[in-house]
Amino acid sequence: MLRLGLAVGGILIFITGSVCLAQTKQHVASATSPDVQHAIKLAETGHCAEALPSLKKGLAQVSDKELRRNLGLSGVRCAMSQNQQDNALLFLQMLSRDFPHDPDVLYLAVHAYSDLSTRASQELAQYARTSYQAHELNAEALEIGGKWDEAAKEYRAVLQQNPRLPGIHFRLGRLLLSKPNPGPTVAEDAKKEMEQEIEIDPSNAGAEYVLGELARQAGQWPEAVEHFSRAAKLDAGFGDAFLGLGSSLMSQKKFPEAIAPLETAVKLEPANPSAHYSLAVAYTRAGRKEEGEKEFAIHRQMVQKNQPAGAPADSEQQSQGSPQ
Repeated sequence: MLRLGLAVGGILIFITGSVCLAQTKQHVASATSPDVQHAIKLAETGHCAEALPSLKKGLAQVSDKELRRNLGLSGVRCAMSQNQQDNALLFLQMLSRDFPHDPDVLYLAVHAYSDLSTRASQELAQYARTSYQAHELNAEALEIGGKWDEAAKEYRAVLQQNPRLPGIHFRLGRLLLSKPNPGPTVAEDAKKEMEQEIEIDPSNAGAEYVLGELARQAGQWPEAVEHFSRAAKLDAGFGDAFLGLGSSLMSQKKFPEAIAPLETAVKLEPANPSAHYSLAVAYTRAGRKEEGEKEFAIHRQMVQKNQPAGAPADSEQQSQGSPQ
């Protein structure tokens, strides 16, 4: 079957006038395939040191789809077992490109990348345990685990070593807002962290967005508009920033002005019911009732689709309906 496929390949190339090139490729592939098949068998029996050179060579020479797939899978496993991270990534890149939706490839990639991450973190702990990067990595892990106070301590340790490192004040502020049962000063404390972040890194759209949200929740609409506008300018793909901007403008009853950012929010986040609802209200209040009704209809469809069977109607719809 393999020889027949190669022969057909030769005929196709012959038709284009490249006989010599086809014959050369046929010879290389037919000579390489047994070597690769042997290398795969070596890999399956744990002889990875012997198998890897032929597997790596086969990347550039094997075109048979199934053989190439098996080559890649064996290559990743062997490279990882031999701690050859560069080669593992080489095989993974090929598999991801040539077999993007293959379940075996995706499963192997999850474990390989996870293992590579673990190994890198272990090396960081071994060779640079007291570095600010090690503290930052520890802080991230603690934050994911919900250990807020321990994470904050690690972030503070980062700032002791590198006071102007971008991103750390933002993470501290975000951590404060994520804690369950925060204290009465949490909003002010988080605001200070975000302001310090922007002083260090004026391009941090996330910090501007959080400041906008804090101002919005406090009813400080002009300040909220200012921060949301900056966030949207810094990151043109930041849908929530455009939604926050439009919502804040509506709170000031500036409905015509709110339409443009809300239209952008809907384009960036078409599956966000709140964006459609806010745009519907803005259209209606600005006198564009037909467009508003279309957005209300989209919102209703989205809510109904996501609503569990037998659940009560959406409270926002019940209370608000379609503004007249």
